[in-house]
Amino acid sequence: MGRMSRRAFTLGAALTLAGVTAGDAVGGEPVPRRGPALRGMWLASVANRDWPSKPGLTAAGQRAELLAHLDTAVRRRLNAVVFQVRPAADALWPSPYEPWSEVLTGVQGQDPGWDPLGTAVKEAHRRGLELHAWFNPYRVANHTDPTRLVPTHPARLHPDWIVPYGGKLYYNPGLPEVRRFVQDAMIDAVKKYAVDAVHFDDYFYPYPVPGQTFDDDAAFAAHGGGFDDRAAWRRDNIDRLVREMRQRIRKARPGVRFGISPFAVWRNRATDPAGSDTAAGVQTYDDLHADTRTWVREGWIDYVVPQVYWNIGFAAADYARLVPWWADVVRGTGVRLYIGEALYKAGDPAQPAAWQDPAELSRHLTFADAFPEVRGHVFFSAKEVGEDRTGAMARVVADHYTRRVTPDS
Repeated sequence: MGRMSRRAFTLGAALTLAGVTAGDAVGGEPVPRRGPALRGMWLASVANRDWPSKPGLTAAGQRAELLAHLDTAVRRRLNAVVFQVRPAADALWPSPYEPWSEVLTGVQGQDPGWDPLGTAVKEAHRRGLELHAWFNPYRVANHTDPTRLVPTHPARLHPDWIVPYGGKLYYNPGLPEVRRFVQDAMIDAVKKYAVDAVHFDDYFYPYPVPGQTFDDDAAFAAHGGGFDDRAAWRRDNIDRLVREMRQRIRKARPGVRFGISPFAVWRNRATDPAGSDTAAGVQTYDDLHADTRTWVREGWIDYVVPQVYWNIGFAAADYARLVPWWADVVRGTGVRLYIGEALYKAGDPAQPAAWQDPAELSRHLTFADAFPEVRGHVFFSAKEVGEDRTGAMARVVADHYTRRVTPDS
């Protein structure tokens, strides 16, 4: 027998893990040829997670750090950066709707003296990278004291718009005026900058906090007519945000894509026969009121990046069970599927043993490659892409990213 190449071996192994053999059909259809995949990283600004490294750096210092992250993406042979430009009802561009983010200067509303989003778009494109503008729709602050917001903040001007919950402030998704406002604030960036995509993360209604209630009684009384079930009304509120945002993006700048990165478990199979074979403690449909499966099946988004942040073999939410489930969800819809990868877990001593092996993430990409619906991966997040404390990212690059490619988008 001729010597099998590393690529052929790994693909064969992935197909075997997926329950098929090389040459078989996946989902009853031949495996099609695919163009270059999206290779992305999230660049988080909330709480200075990735960038800037701390508030109060000079404009030149902030810019240098930003360009260094873009250069890291190039060095790792990535082709997309998902840049968080509205971390908490604020802005990383000169916005007429919301104040400058405090992550820049340490003072909310203070002009940093430059335009981070404008620079990011220009410099990413100069390097052959896509720039996806990442917005958080409803988070207002990581505290519950409105007086800590700048006096001109919309949440100060409209105190009836906000709900304190779990130690944070949120805009109330049940108010039509809130939905319109947050769309206006985000679309402003789309109109001003040649971003390649608009990106939402997994925060819609907040993650449940034991013993606390999200107080939207007044909004439900005023706007919940026709819904006997408050959960159904909440899901409809988020559905409207997603549908309307897609329409407004297309009108503002045709060709800009719209993607969402949800928590990876829509519903457990024990809750719903259509759900995944998981036993997760959170289900987006029930707990975040985000019907992610419907958004895909109705074509309201252009791509989905489920945060499959668990290792292969993890009992409650197995990577090797969630990837096939999502592949089935997107099949035939035209919605691109990218898998969110938990690079931040690699080498973390608090994580299961699988994450101590630098090859775990590479195995993820090998497994996912058996599914033609998977069109790429996005890594959380930029700090770890650069630091790579265990060599997990270097292993991914060596095994899967042998040359730079332009995403097939």
